[in-house]
Amino acid sequence: MIPNSLSSVETAILDRNSEYLGVSTLQLMENAGRSVADLISARFGTGSSVVVYSGTGRNGGDGMVAARHLAGRGFKVTLRLVGNSKTITDSVVRPNWYALKSMTASVNVEECGDSSLLSKTQSDVLVDAVLGTGAKGKLRQPMLRAVQVINESGGFKVAVDVPTGIDSDSGDTLGDAVRANLTVTFHGSKPGLGKAREFCGEINVVDIGIPPEASIYAGPGDVEAVRIRRPAGAHKGQFGRLLVIGGDGTFSGAPALVALAAYRTGTDLVFVAAPEKTAQEISSMSPNLITLKLAGENLAPGHGRILREHIEKATAVVIGPGLGAKASAAAGVRHILLVVNQLKKPVLVDADALKALGVIRKRTFQSSAVLTPHAGEFSAIAGKAPSHDLKTRMNEVRTMADKAGGVFVLKGDTDVVSDGEHVRLNRTGNPGMTVGGTGDVLAGIISGLMAQGVGSFQAAAAGAFINGAAGDLAEEELGFHLTATDLLEHIPKVMNDPMCHKVIYEKRLR
Repeated sequence: MIPNSLSSVETAILDRNSEYLGVSTLQLMENAGRSVADLISARFGTGSSVVVYSGTGRNGGDGMVAARHLAGRGFKVTLRLVGNSKTITDSVVRPNWYALKSMTASVNVEECGDSSLLSKTQSDVLVDAVLGTGAKGKLRQPMLRAVQVINESGGFKVAVDVPTGIDSDSGDTLGDAVRANLTVTFHGSKPGLGKAREFCGEINVVDIGIPPEASIYAGPGDVEAVRIRRPAGAHKGQFGRLLVIGGDGTFSGAPALVALAAYRTGTDLVFVAAPEKTAQEISSMSPNLITLKLAGENLAPGHGRILREHIEKATAVVIGPGLGAKASAAAGVRHILLVVNQLKKPVLVDADALKALGVIRKRTFQSSAVLTPHAGEFSAIAGKAPSHDLKTRMNEVRTMADKAGGVFVLKGDTDVVSDGEHVRLNRTGNPGMTVGGTGDVLAGIISGLMAQGVGSFQAAAAGAFINGAAGDLAEEELGFHLTATDLLEHIPKVMNDPMCHKVIYEKRLR
């Protein structure tokens, strides 16, 4: 279900996921603008005068739709574009601007690219559609002047989604803000509205057709929300240092896959700590892999002391891939997790390290943690197998996440992700991904995002989508003849353009 309160990031995720599900942003904008017109029509009669102040972004597009509907209902409408029409680059806003420009008989359109062109007016209704939930930082001209003009003018003031000048997340005033009589907000309320109540007037939350599945299932919006922007002056290590602890005499590929997948997410530095012989094998696999060679054939409790300085430097840790089931390795896992907890480092626990935990009966993690079990591993730490019924399964994962104090990703045909409060599902992926190693790729994607500073729940939800979508792109090329390394080259494709999976998703609906 759609949450009662939505941050600006959550709002953007829902919009994008809705588009992926087939409900276009243009449809949502139409519904939003019409809902504003409906509320104005319910309060004011035909022939009333309305001045709409629209920005050049999507909030402005909502205002343009409202202006069109009000004009069609016999209102005397003026639309003031706060900005230059040449800067309307959004493909969803442009058609609404062109529609208004064509309505020469019913709408008076004024383009106000300079603050000197904005002056107070007398109107029955003034609509503030200048800036929406994405607004951050102090207002600049001509937006600041538009706020002042709206406040100085007579008439009933309606804010679209959020009063311009209010940070929708914090409620802070961005220099100055519209003092609305009515705020019409979409999907759900915004955290900042309650804190800036004096600027909002009456708050009316309206449904604009967001499918509940947009918040239930991970989608392209989740991926776009975790992408890291890199400034020109970026330096090595600024985008994460991941430490992968795993491998034994038999399994050298698993930690290597984790490391390579993390690199593909954009992590700057990845170190693989493994028993000496295994570490040498891993080094030979790729020149990109940096290894830390541990004495012996398996992980042991004494390695925790040796690895402490590396854990201190890391921005995230992965433990478990390819460790094997030796008792010494399990003891080593428990000792290293104590160090991780002490240093409060984000950690991902996978594969054999999950079994080392035993049945979880109380809070296990003091730091940000993600656990990525398949059904058998979940049984080992939950004390019983997960249900085949999806709703029951969701509750079981939520309960375990709350008990352990971490985020769970229960892998399966439909992945279940929970932090003990929220639950997200992921349905990307295909039967070809039953091949060994795809779970290691998933661990690398999630931990790579965590190493770059992404929150554990966000990283897990986005990572599940990315991993499955990369597998789907590989399956499109190769059929069900995949290896785990086939997923690696597709990770950047999904992260750069997560909507590329929409074609595959729609094909499955046929």
